[in-house]
Amino acid sequence: MPARPWLHRYPADVPAEIDADRFPSLMAMFEQSVADFADRPAYTNFGKTISYRELDRLSRDFAAYLQQGLKLRQGERIALMMPNLLQYPVCLFGALRAGLVVVNVNPLYTARELEHQLRDSGAETIVIVENFAHTLDKAIRQTGVKHVILTRMGDHLGWLKGTLLNLVVRHIKKMVPNHNLPSCVSYQEAMAKGKGMAYRRPELGGDNLAFLQYTGGTTGVSKGAMLSHRNMLANVEQCLGVYGPVLARGGEKVVTALPLYHVFALTVNGLLFLRLGAENLLITNPRDIPGFVKALKGFDFTCLTGVNTLFNALVNNADFQGGDFKSLKLTIGGGMSVQRAVAEQWQAITGSKLLEGYGLTECSPLVTVCPYDMEGYNGAIGLPVCSTEVRLVDEQGAVITLTHTPGEMEVRGPQVMSGYWGQRGPDDDSFHDGWLRTGDIATMDEQGFLRIVDRKKDMILVSGFNVFPNEIEAVAMLHKGVLEAAAVGVAHRESGEAVKLVVVKKPGAELDELGLIRHCRQHLTAYKVPKVIEFRDELPKTNVGKILRRELRDKAA
Repeated sequence: MPARPWLHRYPADVPAEIDADRFPSLMAMFEQSVADFADRPAYTNFGKTISYRELDRLSRDFAAYLQQGLKLRQGERIALMMPNLLQYPVCLFGALRAGLVVVNVNPLYTARELEHQLRDSGAETIVIVENFAHTLDKAIRQTGVKHVILTRMGDHLGWLKGTLLNLVVRHIKKMVPNHNLPSCVSYQEAMAKGKGMAYRRPELGGDNLAFLQYTGGTTGVSKGAMLSHRNMLANVEQCLGVYGPVLARGGEKVVTALPLYHVFALTVNGLLFLRLGAENLLITNPRDIPGFVKALKGFDFTCLTGVNTLFNALVNNADFQGGDFKSLKLTIGGGMSVQRAVAEQWQAITGSKLLEGYGLTECSPLVTVCPYDMEGYNGAIGLPVCSTEVRLVDEQGAVITLTHTPGEMEVRGPQVMSGYWGQRGPDDDSFHDGWLRTGDIATMDEQGFLRIVDRKKDMILVSGFNVFPNEIEAVAMLHKGVLEAAAVGVAHRESGEAVKLVVVKKPGAELDELGLIRHCRQHLTAYKVPKVIEFRDELPKTNVGKILRRELRDKAA
């Protein structure tokens, strides 16, 4: 097999290499976009639109407050815990402009999960939507958090609409549980103070840390992938290299239903389309499919990203099926495997090909994409993106040179993280001779198309989110009736995989499936909660007592 065979399959206008140093920092890229597209709409949410000029001003005010009001120094970590709201891009770019490191937090985390991420990252500042403040209230005393900025869902919608939404959310829908965070500052107060404060532009370079993006990785507890400004900029340029030929500067309208705290949406929707001066429609609750479809009406979107579960829900919605898709020219699927039936339905309904991609948080995230000139679904995760090398290795670490031969995927490129927070990359077993181990077993054909055939590690992939078996097992063992527990992934029609928990009860314990699921819900985000529980007399083990998860997986399959 020739070296980098995928280059011969690239469309003629897709470059083999990109310039990862086109911008010295994400701040510099942001500054150019807000200058070039000042009067264009940047973000729309709940019917309210802010322009690039307004995004520039608002993020400057927030950056000034962080620097002058909170006295945060360059390199300190700030956690953002919110769904897709106008506050998110304001806080994201404000934090980056202040020279801080952004720690994205899933707002559905339990107190235990939130505590781990805040403690591990060392974040002393958090911006959080009041809907989730009760979780922080339970965790904050075990963390180093000193500054809490509390925002409400309607804070950027204007006095009338914002007040109405906040009242509905708090008093009618009862979506704001009681909490006690006496030292918090309101988001609106922070923005008002920042408006009157001086902003100091920091000196940032490509090697400066931009994000601690927490991931399930492959084993152990959740770890923070250290993503530098150069890592993220490289991946933006790689996205632009492979998708740029079908995208127009200042002419795109993208739908962001995936949460921006997830690295896929962060890079593609949040950064790539900022680079292009696109208008970004933020969907706050994509699980509300009727509401989502209603929000699409009147927004002649040209691009949409999502995961298989989202596309499946849309193609089975009658109102969506009757929609107008004449403007849609790019649909990108990632986070989990796209199913053939869903991809073919999507193309039949919208006329747009669903281009599958593959990535890892550790790679900022994009590694491979299906080229834009494909005619339809082919079951592959695509070709390596520009300036990216992918190789397959056998169990001894030797490089596989034969096509269609399974091996573990390893990746090398400018988008690959330097390592995990608190660890050294070269010393971590996630790296092999400078290549990132993905834990995925794949094959490569003559053109360079890659197909995932298995996973080497035990990590479970639920709707694009990584789930650690160790974490599920540790929570199960907190129940007084559990003697042993093992978590594995099983096939699931909607989420790709779901968590199955196999349990051995303590002698005489009164324990049933419903009670154990209730227990897990107290400690785990919803997507991590087991969907299936099986009780056994014993678990399969090696001769040294290690639980054989693979045997449980194979039996379930």
